Amino acid sequence: MLRYVLTRFAIWIPSVLVVMLAVYALAFYGAGDPIKLIFLRAPGDVAYNPQRIEAIRESAGLNRPFIEQFGLYIWNLLHGRFGNSLTSGRAVWAMVSAAAPVSFQLALCSIILTAVIAIPLGMIAALNQNSRLDYAILGSALFLWAIPAYVAGPLLMVGLIMLLPGTSVPYGWGGVFDVRILLPLIVLSFQPIALIVRQTRAAVIEVLSEDFVRTARAKGVPEIVVALRHILRPVLTPVVTQLGLIMITIVNGAIFVELVFGLPGLGRLTVQALINSDYPVILAITLIGSFLVMVSNLLVDVLYPLLDPRANDSRRSR
Repeated sequence: MLRYVLTRFAIWIPSVLVVMLAVYALAFYGAGDPIKLIFLRAPGDVAYNPQRIEAIRESAGLNRPFIEQFGLYIWNLLHGRFGNSLTSGRAVWAMVSAAAPVSFQLALCSIILTAVIAIPLGMIAALNQNSRLDYAILGSALFLWAIPAYVAGPLLMVGLIMLLPGTSVPYGWGGVFDVRILLPLIVLSFQPIALIVRQTRAAVIEVLSEDFVRTARAKGVPEIVVALRHILRPVLTPVVTQLGLIMITIVNGAIFVELVFGLPGLGRLTVQALINSDYPVILAITLIGSFLVMVSNLLVDVLYPLLDPRANDSRRSR
């Protein structure tokens, strides 16, 4: 297992380097100039001085060739230096480390909520295949999948205010035990729940045709025991795999959710960095996002043989 994990890390490192090279190239050759933007957005008494802009660019190392800049960035990164923000001058690591816990807690809560709601609903839909209950669950899943986060967020906020006129708008962050997390969590979980419901339903329908399920039913085993003992475990294998993959969906959705609900997470920090062409911040968030996706996929690979021992046997035979 350790060898497998190290192999995955060895594959991940060049992939991340390619992604960072692409992001750095877009920032280097793009139209946005962060130093000029600082002067353009400054108060009216600050004069636009090309000589001063060039001096700042030189002090920040932005007038060097592309390869030299990128190589210096990687060298600093290997020594734990993420650089400073081009717009605020703050240390990038301080900005990211302040925002990351908010996004990570929200993503973790979303995955837990998705698993708790979607897996039982998917099993119920499959066990009642082609019934009204099945159609209702599938229709609701398709409805949730069709609503983007930037639409669902404002709609739920308006609906909450209309249903409870005295309720204040849930805006800001107070931790996972604060009531204000409920609406962002629900909105962020809409599409993952829809995806896992459909995945679970398809997996259960496939398992229902297996011989061991038919044998258990023929022996008169209660349906609830058949579902929990004979169906659930083989169904969890593809579903857990999908739960790891939806981390990408959650990360993308978090950008809109954090903007709508005023959460100080990585999503809002990403948008601010893109507007300001603050590519040291963009690169740090790209690195963290890539690492998060890689760890999620790695956890899925580690859990897979625990849920299905046949996967471990096939891995050893390679």
